[in-house]
Amino acid sequence: MGQRTPLYDLHLALGAKTVDFGGWDMPLHYGSQVEEHHQVRSDCGVFDVSHMTVIDIDGADATPWLRRLLANDVARLESPGKALYSPLLNEQGRVIDDLIAYRTEDGYRLVANAATRDKVLAWLEAQSEGFTVGIEARPELAILAIQGPHAREKVAALLSVARAALIRELRPFEGVAEGDWFVARTGYTGEDGLEIILPGDQAASFFYDLVGAGIAPSGLGARDTLRLEAGMNLYGQDIDEAHTPLTSNLGWSVAWEPADRDFIGRSGLLAEIERGVQDKLVGLVLEERGVLRAHQTVRVAGIGEGEITSGSFSPTLSKSIALARVPIATGDRAEVEIRGKWYPVRVVKPTFVRHGKTLI
Repeated sequence: MGQRTPLYDLHLALGAKTVDFGGWDMPLHYGSQVEEHHQVRSDCGVFDVSHMTVIDIDGADATPWLRRLLANDVARLESPGKALYSPLLNEQGRVIDDLIAYRTEDGYRLVANAATRDKVLAWLEAQSEGFTVGIEARPELAILAIQGPHAREKVAALLSVARAALIRELRPFEGVAEGDWFVARTGYTGEDGLEIILPGDQAASFFYDLVGAGIAPSGLGARDTLRLEAGMNLYGQDIDEAHTPLTSNLGWSVAWEPADRDFIGRSGLLAEIERGVQDKLVGLVLEERGVLRAHQTVRVAGIGEGEITSGSFSPTLSKSIALARVPIATGDRAEVEIRGKWYPVRVVKPTFVRHGKTLI
């Protein structure tokens, strides 16, 4: 038996099929993964993501410490409520984890991955020496992600006047506290929506209200196909400690300026640039019948080989798509080995669908 979120019994009552995910018993789907995927793209769905790691940071040195710790620069968060995405790097510039950092009234709130919880907390503690910072994990909190083009209006209809007004006013990549809730306009599906962090003992009741309002309960299966279509990396597959942001389509998340900000991993990334970046993360589209899967070999004529990091059938596109790490010189065509046979694929920018629009 794995760890369970406060919503586990409710998931079972709703008919969820559960699976082990990084040591957590989580819902894979509630009947049809494909239907849940389409519901999020066309309307909205709710995901229990309470397995994620919430960490609150405060103290006099919180800002300079995070400016050293993260590849992106929290100095860009000019006021409470602003948020940014950042890799967390080791000294060699390789990715320990990826996370979202929110600026709060008292400091910062980080939301990191579930499978990296122990590793990340240990790294934060090790790097805090010499800084006046407080690091507090918040396992008593739950997180619900309500995603889709109608998510905000449907959630607002269920809440108090104050919380409804907050939701309507939030801009993308903002997150603010309202009482004992923390409401953010962020997500992992390529659609508009909310991520609400709230006390665990309130989560089941709110989830039940959301489902009662016609917001479809949605599992990890749909979450994975949605994020893949949106070109969003999954830690442990598309990014890990064997790779850097420069080979993971995350160069945009590294803040190089100001040049004197010596964040952990900067020298490692500069050394990689000096040597010449060898690989890149791209999108693949299979035009024929078949399914692209992680670890399948990608062959680029006259250049070399790479590997699929994430692959699946895309419900929105009705094609098989993938993210793959390939040689830097790869052009717009390649081949993938599926069950001993080679199939042609189109190489595209690693974003297939955003806000319901096809981008390939």
